[in-house]
Amino acid sequence: MGWTIMIHGGCGAMRPETVSAGQEEAARAGLEAALDAGTALLSRDGSALDAVEAAARVLEEDPAFNAGRGSVLAADGAVELDAAIMDGADRSAGAVAGLRTTRAPISAARAAMEHSPHVLLTYAEADRFARAQGLEQVANSWFVTPERKAQLDRIMAAGGKFDSAIKYGTIGAVAVDSGGHVAAATSTGGLTAKRWGRVGDSPLIGAGTYADDRSCAVSATGLGEAFIRAVAAHQLAMRMMLGGEELGEALDAVLADVGSLGGSGGLIAVAPGGEARWGFTTPGMYRGLACSSGERRVSIYGEADDR
Repeated sequence: MGWTIMIHGGCGAMRPETVSAGQEEAARAGLEAALDAGTALLSRDGSALDAVEAAARVLEEDPAFNAGRGSVLAADGAVELDAAIMDGADRSAGAVAGLRTTRAPISAARAAMEHSPHVLLTYAEADRFARAQGLEQVANSWFVTPERKAQLDRIMAAGGKFDSAIKYGTIGAVAVDSGGHVAAATSTGGLTAKRWGRVGDSPLIGAGTYADDRSCAVSATGLGEAFIRAVAAHQLAMRMMLGGEELGEALDAVLADVGSLGGSGGLIAVAPGGEARWGFTTPGMYRGLACSSGERRVSIYGEADDR
């Protein structure tokens, strides 16, 4: 059978009139590079798990997105990184939260999955684990960009309240390989000006990340608190497996549920049979798709506004 990979780079108030030409060019180039990384593996009969890690790793290195370098800043001025990865073949999973020095959070999540008895590792001990696994460590300042520092300064000057005009920049990837196995990966710097060790949905298996060969692989982006309360990624999978819903129907229902909780955002999902869907309730979502059939596209805005 064929293969499919979908990626996202976050959602938010992106419209053609609010995104500069330079920002759009950088985002599209980053999405194309991530698709290249994933398709290079899948086209050689590589695993969905390897493909989503590779795609996520590219996006983590790209300061156009809120993951890895270019992540948003917490209220104390530091970057804290969360990530998760899951293999639909056996539902093995790994996740990290609150990393401050590990350059590749998604690879730390995979190391947690493969080399620890635990699913979720957090904060300084998670960085220490990643270091012991041979993953590169960098100063926290390496992740910081002038744009993200300016965003924090603006929010703190306004009292520290979240600015809805700033996009939810979580990145993610889902894939199905030629063997019919699915996998999902999600990585983020979280919310600008977050406090008190806040952790969102991205590293929580079943909330922002989920994969199961019996249904689908899912990665979410948006207001994490609402996606946690909706158990969004797992809900989508169970709507398919237990409720008999089609992938698109289930995805739309989950976004409606998130909306009923006061949240907004987006989802990407693929099924073992190759069906792929994305959806979002914000004006735009950075996203891309590539398939063994030759279909490939990258989009940013709502379907009516995209070019």
